Parts: sequence; structure tokens; C-alpha cells
Amino acid sequence: MNILRKIINYKKKKIIFHKKNNTIFSNLKKKSFFKSRLLNNIKKNKISIIAEIKKASPSKGILKKKFNPNEIAKQYIEGGASCLSVLTEDKFFLGNKKFMQQIKSKYNIPILAKDFFIDPFQIYEAKFYGADCILILLSAIKEKLAKELYDVANKCGLDTIVEVHDEKEMTFALSLKKSIIGINNRNLKNFKTDINNTIKLYKKFNLKNRIVISESGINSRKDILHITKNTNIRTFLIGESLIKSNNIKKKISTFL
Repeated sequence: MNILRKIINYKKKKIIFHKKNNTIFSNLKKKSFFKSRLLNNIKKNKISIIAEIKKASPSKGILKKKFNPNEIAKQYIEGGASCLSVLTEDKFFLGNKKFMQQIKSKYNIPILAKDFFIDPFQIYEAKFYGADCILILLSAIKEKLAKELYDVANKCGLDTIVEVHDEKEMTFALSLKKSIIGINNRNLKNFKTDINNTIKLYKKFNLKNRIVISESGINSRKDILHITKNTNIRTFLIGESLIKSNNIKKKISTFL
């Protein structure tokens, strides 16, 4: 059984527990400003960094021993991040939905809830805890469920990133007209990365009229320049190379 399947099986059990023990359904009136922040930067031809707050990963283990989400958020914001991505999956990535709530109590910055969404209930939870955007991971779910999650998120006033890895997933992603498209350079079955995956899919599908994010494997400004030279992409989700840095604020500024 690969890592992705283990995570999904765990999430199913966890959601059943939360549904029985949690009745929070949030105020749905507040509109997200995640997509609008990115769009505004694109219009100014400005690079957007979505900086990821992640304590651990299945492939790399603990990434940050002294892990303080609020302090990390502070350094990201001071370094120039446009948005934050917060890992909320608890078992494999050691995340927590409350991290978003803690950050939002101090900083007015758009937050992506980075998790494995397999049930609409999770969307209401994410909204309650402060998310502005959710991730729809096509490699983890069927297209019917992806469309349901997309529709529920829209009704809740949340933006969506539909994440793709290959041509088949991209073909479906394009049907979700309001969604941001995230091209993941990491193969979730073996966790290898190749930033040229972004360029290949971008050119194949002519994505100049969509907001596109290049995700994973961005380790330097050289990587960003390589992608911007070959595409119109100006938005990047960066995690491990930032979170493992001894000086996060300085590190993020080097990407910009």
C-alpha cells in the first residue's frame, strides 16, 4: 500500500470520529481573499510565494524541531509571502486545524488549508478554523467527489486549488472553471520531484488564462526563473526549502 492510500484510509476513520463528536458549522458569509490576492499580484507581474507551514512529511520525517506556527507565519509575512499554506493533516504531517485559527488571530493573510479532503464536512471545518482556500487533490479522489468538494467550497465562499500531476488530471481540472490550478512536481506515489512537470503540463494545455501554481521542488530563485522563463506562471507554493532554513525570513526573500 502506497503512502497516499494509507493517508486516505486514516482520514476516512478520522472524519467519522469528528462527525460524531463535532457540530461546528461556520459563518459562511465571510468571503475568501486568497484567489484575489494572487490575481492582483499577477496583474502587477509580481511573484507570489505561498509559504508552507509544515512540521513533518512521510518521506522526510520531522522538518522543524522547534515548531511554532505563529512565529513561522510572522517570518514568512515579514519575508514577503503573499499567502500561507498550513498543513492540517495530523498523523502523517503532524499538522492541526487550530494552527490556522492561531495564525488568523494575529495576521490578516490568506490561508490555504493543506489536507486530504475526502468529505464535504472537512470544508466546513476548514472554514471554521480560518481557511480561505482548500486543496482538492485529484490523485486521491474520484472526479465525482472532486466536483462535490468544489461546489461545496464555492457555496462556503472558499477558493479552491485543484491539484494535478499529469495530463489526465489536468483535463478534468480545467472543467472546474473557478478553481486555481496547482501543478505538483512531486509524484505522490514515490515522492520524487521534477519542476519540469509544471512546464510540460502548462505548455500542453495552454494555461495562460488560468491562475496556475507550481508546487513542490522549488529550492531556489533559479528554479523560479526557469519556470517563469518557460511559462507565464508567477505563483509558487514552497515548503521544505523554507521551513528547514535557519533564517526563514531571509530565505523567502531570496526567492523574491
